[in-house]
Amino acid sequence: MEMSHRSDEFVSIATKAEQDLRDLLDIPSNYKVLFLQGGASQQFAQIPLNLLPENGSADYIDTGIWSQKAIEEASRYGHVNVAATAKPYDYFAIPGQNEWQLNRDAAYVHYAPNETIGGLEFNWVPETGDVPLVADMSSDILSRPVDISRFGMIYAGAQKNIGPSGIVVNIIREDLLGRARSLCPTMLDYKVAADNGSMYNTPPTLAWYLSGLVFEWLKEQGGVAAIGKLNEVKQRTLYDFIDASGLYSNPINKTDRSWMNVPFRLADDRLDKPFLVGAEARGLLNLKGHRSVGGMRASIYNAVDIHAVNALVAYMAEFEKEHG
Repeated sequence: MEMSHRSDEFVSIATKAEQDLRDLLDIPSNYKVLFLQGGASQQFAQIPLNLLPENGSADYIDTGIWSQKAIEEASRYGHVNVAATAKPYDYFAIPGQNEWQLNRDAAYVHYAPNETIGGLEFNWVPETGDVPLVADMSSDILSRPVDISRFGMIYAGAQKNIGPSGIVVNIIREDLLGRARSLCPTMLDYKVAADNGSMYNTPPTLAWYLSGLVFEWLKEQGGVAAIGKLNEVKQRTLYDFIDASGLYSNPINKTDRSWMNVPFRLADDRLDKPFLVGAEARGLLNLKGHRSVGGMRASIYNAVDIHAVNALVAYMAEFEKEHG
């Protein structure tokens, strides 16, 4: 916490954290890895300030609350074309790319692969040709393998699968650096961050250090491929139980279901409170759904092991036997 970010000791910590992340995600050498402040929400403004020319436009895909927040913020800096939206599907399904209205002259295409609140996730990577693809992977980075070379930029708030809140990881292709607008604050210029090793000013050193420990832990588990297999078992265990139940339901199109965030509802909303009380008594916490959608939501990020998922399923079965 008190270590100077300029010290040899911290520089070695930072260097190892970056290399471990590069190893885990097989990041190509022509990509810079930045450890920035402000979280993913700051990126909603930082991206257009760096990548959207003053008279240009960018394509955004609307699949839920987080992509909507990105659209709203980017609209402050230039023209945003909502090239596709899940609204006609009540945000229960992702529109196929054959429905998208992409602009081949767009500065970039932005999407959120996983929407934490609605539980909607892409199980495919969009094809955008020569237009850089920008992805908000805050909630699904490191959850399974991904081909970094298909993206112009990936960014991820740390607090789901990386480390403590307050730091964001940005993986950006080198040719996208140096495009910031003249009004872009120096602190928000990706090239400045890259040229200074993410240390233009004092970075969140403790969060960076702890993120590095998580990368070490992931390597010990066998890497992203191994953790992906575990995550597949976890999500399948929970969804299979919900689908076979008479009390619980999940509205998301089966091919678009999130591996990380599993929303579900009880057949009678009056059972929500006793369900949550019983869950908390068993150490099953934070199951209340987001206030905008209600119901329940089980977030099963990398740190949640299969034993926790099995415990939740066992409790859900017990509750259904008593109240179903």
